[in-house]
Amino acid sequence: MKLDRLTRHAVRVLAALATLLAGCTTYVTTQVTAFSDWNGSDATRTYAFTRAPEQKNNLEQATYEQIVANELALHAFRQADARDARYLVALAWGMRSDTVTVAQPVYYYNPWPGPYYWGRPFDPWGPWGPFPPTYVNQSYPVYTHLLGIRITEHASGKEVYNVTARNTDEQSSLFAAMPFLARSAMSDFPLSNGAVRTVKIPLNGKEGAPNEVAAGGAAPPAPASGAKTVE
Repeated sequence: MKLDRLTRHAVRVLAALATLLAGCTTYVTTQVTAFSDWNGSDATRTYAFTRAPEQKNNLEQATYEQIVANELALHAFRQADARDARYLVALAWGMRSDTVTVAQPVYYYNPWPGPYYWGRPFDPWGPWGPFPPTYVNQSYPVYTHLLGIRITEHASGKEVYNVTARNTDEQSSLFAAMPFLARSAMSDFPLSNGAVRTVKIPLNGKEGAPNEVAAGGAAPPAPASGAKTVE
């Protein structure tokens, strides 16, 4: 009966711990580097996307442009016809895969119980266990996602803002990472020249986390910013 009560208590403790962990917020962490000559004097920020020859008629490019457009809208940018736009916005994006090897501990326990003493609780490990861990190398794939946003003045061709966002995780989908890259790249716009920031965005959909573009290409309404900048 005593063991049953202890078991029930342990189950309740584990259930409470699981509930607590479920409420924790997980963040996507992105490294952002910006170069800026932004004067901030313009009242109307009209822009149009521009593409390199290899980016023309590219559905993936168009999808990422819509995600970036959502973030530009949060900073008073408005899309216009290329002939009338004050700024031209160019995107560069990509993904690289790597393999990371980590030494993981492996524990081996003594299968034989220690001496049993009458009138004392049963000790499943005895005085000789558990054994010290051994370490085994395990390899994991990781993926680095990158987004570059370059803003130039249409009339002069002068570059006024160039920002790069980069994050690394086990997610192989660049599409899934792109809303976080775009939100991080435009966080605290405009950054000072040569600024390097770490931006954390909630992954659980709370605190204004980015929305993904639907499969059909229609963009969701621009959400309120949930980015947290770490100096």
